[in-house]
Amino acid sequence: MAAHTSQSVAKAAGSEVGPDADPAARGRSRRTDRGNRPGLGNRPGLRRALATHWYAWAMVTPVVLVLGVIIGWPLVRGIYLSLTDATERNVARTIGANHIEATYQFVGLDNYATVLADPVFLQRLVWTVLWTVACVSITFTLGLALATMLNRDFKGRAAYRMALILPWAVPGFVSVFAWRFLFNRDNGILNKLLEGGGITAVPWLDDPTWAKLSVIAVNVWLGVPFMMVALLGGMQSIPGELYEAAEMDGAGPWQRFRHITLPGLRAVSMTVILLSTIWTFNMFPVIFLLTRGGPGDSTEILVTQAFREAFVTSPRDFAGSATWGVLILLLLMIFALVYRRSLRKQGEVW
Repeated sequence: MAAHTSQSVAKAAGSEVGPDADPAARGRSRRTDRGNRPGLGNRPGLRRALATHWYAWAMVTPVVLVLGVIIGWPLVRGIYLSLTDATERNVARTIGANHIEATYQFVGLDNYATVLADPVFLQRLVWTVLWTVACVSITFTLGLALATMLNRDFKGRAAYRMALILPWAVPGFVSVFAWRFLFNRDNGILNKLLEGGGITAVPWLDDPTWAKLSVIAVNVWLGVPFMMVALLGGMQSIPGELYEAAEMDGAGPWQRFRHITLPGLRAVSMTVILLSTIWTFNMFPVIFLLTRGGPGDSTEILVTQAFREAFVTSPRDFAGSATWGVLILLLLMIFALVYRRSLRKQGEVW
């Protein structure tokens, strides 16, 4: 009985795609059978994607290769060196006609244990965090204020925009050298103006506290244009009808700013804060060119300490410098993950 029933069902199914059936139905049946066979359904997918979008792969491949050479290889090499005891005394080098082979050895995580146990790491980390928080918060506040003012219609707005973007257009090292001249204790313009007003000259770069305030001021001056332009673009994307409706409902300027502008800038703000944090955390030029980490080592941050290990100390500690660099990368990755999770909890997609 069961065998008879199964044979009847098979015949009925076969009759639907039999000789007299529609050719399209027979084609669908073949594709269904071929797709149900293991290993045959997904195999053409990659080939079809490559054949259809070959131009995209052709354009992306050079970029991937360049990034792999510029970023990937140094990163892998740095991680490897951080697990060795490489210094300038035991790396491979050529002196005249003589080639000396490398003699450094694999030491595992000893370098990380040494750096983390060193009080210098905690000192550099604390100042780096304070420097980053201060720069990003002040830069965001000033950028938001300037963007709010420039978002209004007034005479000469284009000229003001060009003037405020100027610090962004000037190369960073040129700006830092200009500020170094302004901060000069004996011949700097700032102290000359103070002396003209009967105020004692300020040791801008010679006192640890004033040096920290100086590097923060210079970095804020360099970062405000980017923050202003990004936030101004975000403001101009907010529909004007929202402001008109709020004004008709009796909302004042502060209420419109608080309930329309700030929520409308949330996505842009989260992005620029993340970028500004990463850039400031690794802002080597300002610290090195303005104070060289001084006076003493009061303004040294993590990235300048890594540079000092590789190029200043004797013998140059390549393994120690690589260890500092890997730790910086790990700290930024942890921050990015925590930041992303906090955005997801707030309902933001990033």
